[in-house]
Amino acid sequence: MKRHLAILGSTGSIGTQTLDVVRMHPDLFKVTALGCGRSIDLVEKQAREFGPSLVAVYDEGQADVLKMRLSDTQIRVVSGISGLIELASQPEADTVVTAIVGMIGVEPTVAAIEAGKDIALANKETCVTAGHLIMPLAKAHGVNILPVDSEHSAIFQSLQGKADSKINKILLTASGGPFRGMSRKELEHVTVKETLAHPTWQMGPKVTVDSATMVNKGLEVIEARWLFDVDPDQIQVVIQPQSIIHSMVEYEDHSVIAQLATSDMRVPIQYALTWPNHLPSPADALDFETLKSLSFDVPDNDTFKGLPLAVSAIKTGGSMPCAFNAANEWANAAFRRGEIRFLDIYDIIESVMDEHQVIASPTVSEIREIAHETFEYCDRQFK
Repeated sequence: MKRHLAILGSTGSIGTQTLDVVRMHPDLFKVTALGCGRSIDLVEKQAREFGPSLVAVYDEGQADVLKMRLSDTQIRVVSGISGLIELASQPEADTVVTAIVGMIGVEPTVAAIEAGKDIALANKETCVTAGHLIMPLAKAHGVNILPVDSEHSAIFQSLQGKADSKINKILLTASGGPFRGMSRKELEHVTVKETLAHPTWQMGPKVTVDSATMVNKGLEVIEARWLFDVDPDQIQVVIQPQSIIHSMVEYEDHSVIAQLATSDMRVPIQYALTWPNHLPSPADALDFETLKSLSFDVPDNDTFKGLPLAVSAIKTGGSMPCAFNAANEWANAAFRRGEIRFLDIYDIIESVMDEHQVIASPTVSEIREIAHETFEYCDRQFK
C-alpha cells in the first residue's frame, strides 16, 4: 500500500536523500507535503516535481516569495512554526519524515504523533530534549517511531525478531570525525573548512560540526536511551573509522548482532519508510573483495568532550539534556560563523550546564523556554 509522506526538512541532506528513495520507488510513495527553513529555490523545484498539496516554509518572508512563485499551481504555502505544525498533522499524510535540524522539530513531531502519523525520525533533538514526552505519547497514540539515523537504524534492524531477548549492551559506532587522533593543542586553530571535511559521510554543516566535536555521538547516546528504553550505562560508543558497521547489539548471552552497509544514508532512510521490508535501494552494495579489514578504537573523551558532556547530561536527567543541546546549537552556529574557536564549543556547553537549574520533567513549553533562555545567556556571555 502506497505511503503518503510529509517531509519536514526536504531541502536538507536527509530530505533530499529521502526524495531519492521516492524517485526509485514511485509506486510505493506519494509526497503530500514538503517543509523547509528558507531554501525556497530548492523547495520550489521539489514541489513542481512531486506535486504536494502543501509546502511549509519557516521563514515568513521567504514563504511569501514562494507563494507568488507557485501561484500557477494548486499548491498551498504556509509559514512559521504554525505552518510546520500544519504540515506535520496534514490529514493526507500517514508518515512524517522529521528531517529538520534543531529543536524547532520538537513541536511539529508532537503534533504529528497526536495526529496519529508514523514518524521517520531524523531529528535527534526531539528525543534529546523531549524523549520523556515523545515515547509515551507515541505509545498512547499507537504510532511507530522509526529511526533514520544510520546508527539507530542499525540497532533497530539488529533487534528485529529478537523480542524475547534482553539487551545487554548497545554498541554505538562512531567514525571519529575529521580530527580523530588529534590532541587538544592541534585542535586550537582548526578552521571551519577543515571541520566540515568529514572522512566518510556527506551531511549538513551543523551535523558535520557536531560529528567533529563528538557532540553528535553524545546526542545519539541520549536518543538511543529513549528509543530503545535502556540505561545510559548500557550504551558503549565504539570508534569504527570505516563507517561500515553502523552499530551493534549485544544480548545477554554475549552474542553480538551488527548491521553493515556502505556509508549511504539512503539505506536507513528507506528502511524507516519500508519497515519491516528490505527493498532494492539506490545505495551501492558492500564489496567484500575489496574490503580487507575493519578497525576499532575507543573514544578520546579527554580531547573530544562532546560525548562525556552528553552522557553527564542524560545521567543528570530532567531538563539537562535540553540545556546541553541548546548550548551546542548556539555554539555550533557561532563556530560556523567564525565567531568562536572549535574548542570554545566545549567551554560554552560546560558553562551552560553549570548554570542550568534542572527541571525534573519539562513540558514542551518549558523546553522551548529553556532553549530561549540558553540562547540569551550565550548571547550575553560569549558574543
